[in-house]
Amino acid sequence: MRRHAAMAVGGAISLALLAISLLALVWTPYPPTAIDIAHRLAAPSAAHWLGTDPLGRDVLSVLIAGGHNSLAVAVVAVGAGLVAGVPLGLLAGRRGGVVDDLLMRGADLMFAFPALLTAVIITALAGPGAMNAALAIGIFNVPVFARLTRGATRALGERDFVRAAQLLGRHELAIGRVHILPNIAALLVVQASTQFALAILAEAGLSYVGLGTQPPAPSWGRMLNDAQTYIFTAPRLAIFPGLAIMAAVLGLNLLGDGLRDFLDPRLRRI
Repeated sequence: MRRHAAMAVGGAISLALLAISLLALVWTPYPPTAIDIAHRLAAPSAAHWLGTDPLGRDVLSVLIAGGHNSLAVAVVAVGAGLVAGVPLGLLAGRRGGVVDDLLMRGADLMFAFPALLTAVIITALAGPGAMNAALAIGIFNVPVFARLTRGATRALGERDFVRAAQLLGRHELAIGRVHILPNIAALLVVQASTQFALAILAEAGLSYVGLGTQPPAPSWGRMLNDAQTYIFTAPRLAIFPGLAIMAAVLGLNLLGDGLRDFLDPRLRRI
């Protein structure tokens, strides 16, 4: 950990946010959807540590619950990208030829459109909601993992242990699963941490424009949307969810950088 300070800091931030988000499943200081108009826009106090919002909801409770929803969307989005992208990348890398060309040109076509714009189009067609937002973000993650897997697979295809497996008559699926996938797992873990941070940003952006998590379910992006009217009278309503998004993205990026250095044998110190 002394040699990989970025991984330690990023891991600590990420674990803290994960623990707080899991806590929202069983406990929050107040029900995050409970409205108390009589105490709307209350300043931070012993009763409400971060104050209340325009509907009288406890900001800390909404922030904790919103983190849970944002992380859940990110998990689904990254998981969908891994489940679909990695097999396609293995297939393209091992088969080559027409199959490789078709899959990679399809990936290039998807990369031609900005990720957030693609997600906006998909959620606009399928309807707003957390699950649709997760699937939209996940669709963009598929070519990311497919191209990474394909490149690593083709590089490993020239190694002696892969050629030996081919000479022994091993099936291509078995070669990919047994000999290639374990050797590129470190690359996939590092890329997943980066895509996780991007998924949190994308979910916040979609929720901000009303295409992500729908009310009354809390979301960091929706908190920012609700706070823009009160940016001068109660700036804390925008500061707290903004800091939460910043901390989540920073922690995951630091964790990804640290994992890259830790898992790359060329960067290890003797």
